[in-house]
Amino acid sequence: MDVHVRGGPAEPFLGARDLFSTEYDLDRPVTVRVRTDPDERTRVSHDEESHLLIISRQAATSALARELALHEYAHMHHYERGHPSHTQSTEEAIFLAIAGRSVERRKLVHCYQIANHMKDVYADDVWMQMVPGDKVVDFLEASLAAAVADRPVDPPAWDGVGTRVAPRDGTPEPSSRRTPAADPDITAVNAAFALALCERHDLLESDHRLYDLAHAAASDAPDLDFGAFKRQFAALSPDPDESEFRKALVDATKAYLTSGSSQAAD
Repeated sequence: MDVHVRGGPAEPFLGARDLFSTEYDLDRPVTVRVRTDPDERTRVSHDEESHLLIISRQAATSALARELALHEYAHMHHYERGHPSHTQSTEEAIFLAIAGRSVERRKLVHCYQIANHMKDVYADDVWMQMVPGDKVVDFLEASLAAAVADRPVDPPAWDGVGTRVAPRDGTPEPSSRRTPAADPDITAVNAAFALALCERHDLLESDHRLYDLAHAAASDAPDLDFGAFKRQFAALSPDPDESEFRKALVDATKAYLTSGSSQAAD
């Protein structure tokens, strides 16, 4: 693997390269650019010749830097080898799921996040057996705890105008929200993803705090079928074909659009 680091510490990315290359390889060279922008934790782009990983200095110097690098190398691996999770158009799947429906902007944005979770499951299948999972579990626990603590008293209101570029794949996101609180529906889906991922790799004891946090997140979104989302993430086929993955993505999108708070025209 050919990895070049620009603008920041090389050790986490070269160490991750050495570990990743014991089991897998990348045909195209990787350039890592460390930026000062703390809002852009990681973003990956590809062309026919190379991969580019842009990462914030905060992330590149964090305790999770090596794990983040492994995670992104795994995405690159799937991209090079044409894994269905990385070749399926998210826009196509969402179009199939929303046909005939009026969809609230915030829920449409969340569908892209759900698609990213499904990509992440397959990326994490590649590398999570290479290193202990303690730091990943701690990160998921802290992130979920912060989101649960930030839940709103009343449903959040969105301004409905403007977009910004999402950290990884350029999907649209609302530019602002009138309340700063975490959205209960997507927080519950994120909790389902976190539990499914950890259970998929046998990272949790039965009394781990993540279960309590997930229960709290699910309670805050009573109209969303938390258990169904957890099962969908956990049961993703380890080696799907294109049709199987497309169906899984469309099904997850439909399930989210028809659950939670009431739909509204965009």
